[in-house]
Amino acid sequence: MQMIRGRTRMALSAGAMLYLSGPVRLMATDAQSVAAKLNSSGLLRSQALIGGKWVDSYDGKTIKVHNPATGEVIANVPCMGRKETNDAVSSAYDAFNSWSKLTAAERSKLLRKWYDLIMAHKEELSQLMTLEQGKPLKEAIGEVSYGAGFIEFSAEEGKRIYGDIIPSPLADRRLFVLKQPVGVVGAITPWNFPLAMITRKVGPALACGCTVVIKPSELTPLTALAAAELSLQAGIPPGVVNVVMGNASVIGDALLASSQVRKITFTGSTKVGKKLMEGAAATVKKVSLELGGNAPCIIFDDADLEVAIKGALATKFRNTGQTCVCANRILVQEGIYEKFANAFAKAVQSMKVGDGFSDGVELGPLINDAAVQKVESFLEDATSKGAKVLVGGKRHSLGMTFYEPTVVTGVNNEMLLAREEVFGPVAPLLKFKTEEEAIHMANDTNAGLAAYIFSTNIKRAWRVTEALEYGIVGVNEGLVSTEVAPFGGVKQSGLGREGSKYGLDEYLEMKYVCLGSMG
Repeated sequence: MQMIRGRTRMALSAGAMLYLSGPVRLMATDAQSVAAKLNSSGLLRSQALIGGKWVDSYDGKTIKVHNPATGEVIANVPCMGRKETNDAVSSAYDAFNSWSKLTAAERSKLLRKWYDLIMAHKEELSQLMTLEQGKPLKEAIGEVSYGAGFIEFSAEEGKRIYGDIIPSPLADRRLFVLKQPVGVVGAITPWNFPLAMITRKVGPALACGCTVVIKPSELTPLTALAAAELSLQAGIPPGVVNVVMGNASVIGDALLASSQVRKITFTGSTKVGKKLMEGAAATVKKVSLELGGNAPCIIFDDADLEVAIKGALATKFRNTGQTCVCANRILVQEGIYEKFANAFAKAVQSMKVGDGFSDGVELGPLINDAAVQKVESFLEDATSKGAKVLVGGKRHSLGMTFYEPTVVTGVNNEMLLAREEVFGPVAPLLKFKTEEEAIHMANDTNAGLAAYIFSTNIKRAWRVTEALEYGIVGVNEGLVSTEVAPFGGVKQSGLGREGSKYGLDEYLEMKYVCLGSMG
């Protein structure tokens, strides 16, 4: 780990050459001190976890993990492939036999210890998250609590997995329904929520008696490894939780090909989700998919403007616009369009952009340059078709992958901003006349994950909620995620649900038992 600090210092020197202003050098120094602190805590892991052992890739290949705010190298982690994944699957398969036979109460106690350790290390985990993902530290702290909540909820709800007794049509028979763990789970998670997207899958899987092979994003593996370290400290047996990273397509193919893996759970793009769904067909695995969105945020002219602006800001710019439930389109009724646009733009213009470790920062960097280029291409498409940038619209003066929070007016359904996820800090404003038109515009997409409504008319709120083709609807609220409610979409936004009691069903098989006469 001393080598990691050495690499960080070298990267810092390069950063100092790129940025001559004092604040940037200060941010880099802060990041370096955080990395050193994490190193001493034992949570900055740079190896994969297979069968309870920390291991390198078999061929010695590695991947650099960067701080998106500074470009620094935080650590080198293994670049793994088929062989390591197969070994992780075998380890999980072997561990399943004993883990699934523990009582729900015994598993609950271990999960509760894991939750307690995550919360005890909230500060270190949130710093690690900001270091590798870039989100403001305040948001990272919130994610640790949110992510830990799935472990806590699963520890409790796992004790309430009930079967059923069915009245038999024959007097000499008894009919029962048992619920049993599906088996080994392959969990493939994204970079935008490095902890919560893991705990939202692994918590219920373990509570049900499954074992897991986690494949975190190669962009943000360090939070996953820290969480895995804490699972071992909690006493969760070796092999129950495994973590591999590296060549995403090769690892994914290995998970799909293995007959020992009985379920795939994935959060990410619709394109990749479709490939996983297709690949899972060969061995007929259970599949849960939480895929892309194109969330409409509908502002009716009877909305409380202050509430609507606050809600739209929260749902659009959280994590710098890099969430699947971000408002991708803000639909504003024509009677208040100009008033809302001006007030919203003023609020956006005052948002502070910077390194996530700096005080008062509300927006961090985008994850990499490809993300910035996507934002730029979407804006170029919109402006070439008549849209107007009200505020922002360019890379931030901080450099790297920082981008100015942006508001665009005059957007229509022919523009990429309205058709696809921008996944960045760009808020497109679309105008509508009637409630019926708003519903049509909102539903005119293949996606169906989340939608938002702002109105003070309760009858309208119910009508529109029921008409929207989305798995999640927020009414006068921009932050809707919680471990106690089912999270998931319809149409091409995925299959299944995560969180709540319904989320546990994704990791269970149903067995019907017919008990005949014993004599």
